[in-house]
Amino acid sequence: MGIFNNILAKLGFGDEAATPAAPAPEAAVVETAAAAPVVQAITVVDVVAKLEALAAAHAEKLNWKVSIVDLMKLLGLESSLGARKELAAELACPAEKMADSAQMNMWLHKTVLQKLADNGGNIPADLL
Repeated sequence: MGIFNNILAKLGFGDEAATPAAPAPEAAVVETAAAAPVVQAITVVDVVAKLEALAAAHAEKLNWKVSIVDLMKLLGLESSLGARKELAAELACPAEKMADSAQMNMWLHKTVLQKLADNGGNIPADLL
């Protein structure tokens, strides 16, 4: 997933998010009742603080909390319809949503935030 990996990297997930996930199955095999250490091994990324800091320093007022276009712009990523369609395809957007750019954008925004949360990002529930 090229574009989503770029989003992760720009927010500081990088190797920190991927590294703990690899040993997790081995830890589960060695210590079958040790699910908690696997959870604790995930590095929490303060996504909101990073995005708020980027927004404060950005010349343009961007509303990343509701707009996938603004979120991508804030991260310095291409936010064209083509780039968003590529990201939506990477994240397995349903075909009916891909046919309508507004629906795709809403789906994409929620899905990106959910995937950031799934990778250890501190996304508030009201944004999910």
